[in-house]
Amino acid sequence: MKTITACIDGSAASTAVCDAALWASRNLGAPISLVHVLEKSESPVEGNLSGTIGLGSREHLLDALANLDEERGRLALEHGKHLLEAAKKRVEKSGAENTSTLQRHGNLVETLQELESGTRLLVIGRQGEAHENSARSVGGNLENIVRALHVPIFVALPGFRKPSSFMIACDGSHTAEKAVRMVASSPLLKGTACHLVTVRASAKSAETDTRAALAQLDRAGFDVTVTKLQGGVRESLEEYRKQNGIGLTVMGAYGHSRIRRFFVGSNTTRMIMESAVPLLLLR
Repeated sequence: MKTITACIDGSAASTAVCDAALWASRNLGAPISLVHVLEKSESPVEGNLSGTIGLGSREHLLDALANLDEERGRLALEHGKHLLEAAKKRVEKSGAENTSTLQRHGNLVETLQELESGTRLLVIGRQGEAHENSARSVGGNLENIVRALHVPIFVALPGFRKPSSFMIACDGSHTAEKAVRMVASSPLLKGTACHLVTVRASAKSAETDTRAALAQLDRAGFDVTVTKLQGGVRESLEEYRKQNGIGLTVMGAYGHSRIRRFFVGSNTTRMIMESAVPLLLLR
């Protein structure tokens, strides 16, 4: 059975990742796999020191650095095990069953690609442990993960709460249609109020964009509110989200239309950085 793959590190977002994974697990009926990846240390290696220290002290310092790296690696491994144990206890205390843990050495993106075939939904925190200093910082791997993987990705923010409503932007494109189809066919958001929003200068174009999506969501049993906005995409969507207390933004990633351009490249990063609510990215 495919799992809810939840990335755990020592950041403040890890608790939210656990809680979001538990929510998704209940809705999808899928087990949780808690994953911790120990990435390669950025400590200097021998070749970096050849021109910076004297010959007499070089061997001694290299030995000391090697011992330090070995100890750091051992502590990081132990720390990761404790993080996974704590995460497992948290989700199991709330009723999760068949929860597994996995600790790997290596590159996070490559590890997640290896796990992709067995992943139904990836849950990852917006802030990684190395990016805790900024409240809006995006972990260095996040955009690479979004580009590399082709499974739904849930970006959790600290203080996760079960969303009572979600917003999905629609522009009539193939990407948007696929996102709507994925939402309609999945139990993940069933019972959650849906706001189907389009940002168009022409009311006629907006109606065309939303007609098929509305019909599909209606058939799936969603309570749908259709809204046609005008103006800048980011500003219009964020203002609407605030006014309606929407708890989750759903978007189809990558493409070329006006709305889709807003969700790619640097705009994807900006959206993730500035969003005050979790994001569900669909590929």
